[in-house]
Parts: sequence; C-alpha cells; structure tokens
Amino acid sequence: MSSEGASLVRALGACATADLADSLPDHVQVALGLVPRHVAAGTLCGPALTVRVTAGDNLLAQHAIDLARPGDVIVIDGAGAAERALVGEIMSRWAHARGVAGFVVDGAVRDLHWLRQSPLPVYSRSISPRGPTRHGGGDIHGEVVVGGAVVRAGDLIVGDLDGVVCVPPDHAQAAIDACARLMAREREAVDAIGRGTLSRAWIRQALDARSSA
Repeated sequence: MSSEGASLVRALGACATADLADSLPDHVQVALGLVPRHVAAGTLCGPALTVRVTAGDNLLAQHAIDLARPGDVIVIDGAGAAERALVGEIMSRWAHARGVAGFVVDGAVRDLHWLRQSPLPVYSRSISPRGPTRHGGGDIHGEVVVGGAVVRAGDLIVGDLDGVVCVPPDHAQAAIDACARLMAREREAVDAIGRGTLSRAWIRQALDARSSA
C-alpha cells in the first residue's frame, strides 16, 4: 500500500461507520445485516480483497488469505447462504498471522467462542456449526455484493460495532472531510446538552413545514 493509501486508511479508521454513512450517503454504501462477531471495540479499515464463492464453499476464500497483502480486508460474497460456515477459527488465526485486517462475510461463520476473543474483526450474516465444501467456483478480485453493498477490489472497507460501510477510493477524502464536519457538529450538540442549552426548535420548524405543505 502506498503512503497516501495508508494515510487514507488511518483517517477513515478514525471515523465511525454511522458518521461515514450520514456524511456522504450518495457514495458510502452500507452493508446491511452483517453482525460483528468479535467483542473488542475498534475499527476495521482497509482495502477490499473481494471473493465470490458458490454457496457454502470456501476454497477461494482459503486461497484469498494466501493472496492477501497486510492490511487487506477479505470481503466474501457467499450469497447470504446460512447452511455452511465459510470462516472459522483456523482461517481466522491464519489470516491474522498473514496480516489480514479482517473478514466481511455475507454468509455464515463458526467457532464463535474463538471469534469473540480473536484480535481479528469478523462480520457475518449468520452462524452455522456445519463446515464448508471445498470444490471451488466463484472468483477473486471481481465485483461482489455483501449486505446489498456493491464492493469492488480496492474499495475501502470500514467496520465498527455498528456494522460495515464501503467507501470507493475516489470518494474517500470527501467522506473523511464530511465526517470531520459532522463530528464537529455532534461535539457542539454534546457540549450544549452538558450546558443545558441544546435547541430543539428545529423539530417544531419541521412539523410546521409539514403541516403547511
């Protein structure tokens, strides 16, 4: 990763997914229904290494770990299939050893006892104790869909305890800047709450505008 890319990742990693989603909604995509399986609070952020697999088969997901560069987020389009887990403890341990930043899986994972204590962030749609097949099928580095979000190889993935968003690199700096402005406004609101001076006039204005429309 270039120094410029690493700088973008660090800046995005300082942004909450909720702020990113609100700051640039036309370009930041939200992956819906993907749940964090790790307990440690903290932000996942890195470029997507995209993988599309056939339902319940993780051969290419296994291969992706060996192809990954340090800092990559392996994003697996498993078509939401819930019957077989695509990622578990051994894969998680190996990915962490390889420097992978985390997994985003539109499908099932297992070994929750390990994932909850693992230093590697893992998001998935479901949990299944049944293991995968390994016949192959699918592709790596192509366009995938996870939680309704279209992700391309190299898109920047950000995840925290609220979920996962996808930021195209061309819009990353704009998202960071918009997020910073939103965070500043929210700090002002928090300070006003502490002083007891928070104005709620906007609610009456919105209601009045609705009734007069």
